Amino acid sequence: MSNLFICLYLDEDVNVLVADLLKARGFDALTVRDAGQLQASDEQQLAYAVSQRRTLVTHNRTDFEKLIQAYFDTSRTHYGVILAFRRPPQEMAQRLLVILNQVTADEMENQVRYI
Repeated sequence: MSNLFICLYLDEDVNVLVADLLKARGFDALTVRDAGQLQASDEQQLAYAVSQRRTLVTHNRTDFEKLIQAYFDTSRTHYGVILAFRRPPQEMAQRLLVILNQVTADEMENQVRYI
């Protein structure tokens, strides 16, 4: 089954306004708060994103690079991780929109993108 649109899962450190801006454009963006996953560990956040077939968005580059490497080393699948530098919410949303408008969910599988 082909998956066209990326569904995002925004980590706890990403401003919730980013999700609101993306939803206003018609995209599926779920926050940790809305998913009831506040204060879960990074491993749990990634596992939740995987269980929901969502691409995780985070500012936590160092920890998630290690987690992604562990997934790669053990041949586990994830549905993408976007590692974002801290920027104002409007700029973050614009950078995410570039990916959302150009990359399919299938293309994002097991990928890491930096914005």
